[in-house]
Amino acid sequence: MNSTTRRTFIQTAAIASAAPTIIAAESKSSGKERRVIETDVLVCGGGCAGSAAALAAARSGAKTLLVEKAPFAGGIITSVGLPYFDGIAHIDTKRIVVRGIALEMLSKSGVCAPDAQTVAKHNPTIPNTFEFKLLLDRLFQEQKDNLSLLFNSFVCDAQRNGDRIESVTLANKDGLVTVTPKVVIDCSGDADVAAWSGVPFEQNSEVQPLTLHFRIGNVKPISPAESHACKDALKAAQAAGELPHYYGPGIMFLFQCSEVYIHGVRVPANPTDAADLSRAEMQGRADAHAMFRAWKQNVPAFKDAYFIEAYPWIGVRESRRILGQHILTEDDLMKSRRFDDAIATGCWYLDIHPNKTVVGSANDFDPKKHQPEPYDIPYRSLVAQKASNLLVAGRCHSATRGAHASTRVTVTAMAMGEAAGVAAAMSLKAKVEAAALDGVKVREQLTKLGGGPFTDA
Repeated sequence: MNSTTRRTFIQTAAIASAAPTIIAAESKSSGKERRVIETDVLVCGGGCAGSAAALAAARSGAKTLLVEKAPFAGGIITSVGLPYFDGIAHIDTKRIVVRGIALEMLSKSGVCAPDAQTVAKHNPTIPNTFEFKLLLDRLFQEQKDNLSLLFNSFVCDAQRNGDRIESVTLANKDGLVTVTPKVVIDCSGDADVAAWSGVPFEQNSEVQPLTLHFRIGNVKPISPAESHACKDALKAAQAAGELPHYYGPGIMFLFQCSEVYIHGVRVPANPTDAADLSRAEMQGRADAHAMFRAWKQNVPAFKDAYFIEAYPWIGVRESRRILGQHILTEDDLMKSRRFDDAIATGCWYLDIHPNKTVVGSANDFDPKKHQPEPYDIPYRSLVAQKASNLLVAGRCHSATRGAHASTRVTVTAMAMGEAAGVAAAMSLKAKVEAAALDGVKVREQLTKLGGGPFTDA
């Protein structure tokens, strides 16, 4: 039975896309032809999970199409500006627990050796987020025989026939485009494809707040006293009604000795509601500039500072999560439960941001009390119910809210994406639906490729 369309509106795309070959065309009553693209694997979303998924699928020999709404890939690293490789290493020992494509990207960013066993910081930062865009471009272009890209392209609908996703609709400068994939990997972050195709998912009525990241230039070294003054200035701005919510703030000289990178904006919103997300984007920009003004007026180190930029998108921590074949739980994490079909390792703490101001930190609890040892993520948590050719990777995979608070971070998402890409290619070669694929075999293949779980390594 054909599923009904959940949405009737179309989100328009931005700048012109690099269109792959038209395989077929649908005639429309308007006289226009709609492009129809056939592909083995369709990856929806080019963030951390989607970039790794597309590379893994293409490297495994599958004809792959990566669709991304921005004019570049990288998601939270490039569109939101978070330079951290959170989740790559154990917090105490600094032992690397995620390898494969994530470690390759970190190494090619100049942070560590390709065969590194440990890192200096458990959450290392890359030196330049623009250069990370270029790195992804190069890695994609190396797979040009198997990988096509459509930037500036929104996924806006999905059609399911029985237990298979039959087609996915895109909107871009070509108009509406129909993609007919054999396997779909939803790396949208918000489980858009999963939700629109009618598979089970959940979303809490209140989700974690959104954060806009920004940078300020010509800042002098900040003394401990001035660090306190930064917090006091934000308290005063909030009391004056100029700053609704904030946290920390995190003020770091990451990229240059006179430039600070800040994450401290906190906007409660529903990121799956178009109007509320638009409001949050505007609020984030207003709050970022309010912080800048408060520091420039009240903190000597910022006297001659200037606002460089806010990154183009506000960062989303939480929205929809699919209900998969296995729902990963906090108990699974805190007990480091082992799974035969483990395809990735997580190690981040249960990082839940409250929808209120928290001064001096990101959370209002001690992370050490919620810090698991490295734990397994099973293949079944990437497998959606009621859609045999759909895999989901990244922060919208199947997990409880508490477990998701750990698995949602950059490197863990990359590891899940790589697993999904490898699994998609394996399912095509074996002529088995992705949902029916043996996760143990996926684990074995990832191990051969140098990835997969490293909980016991």
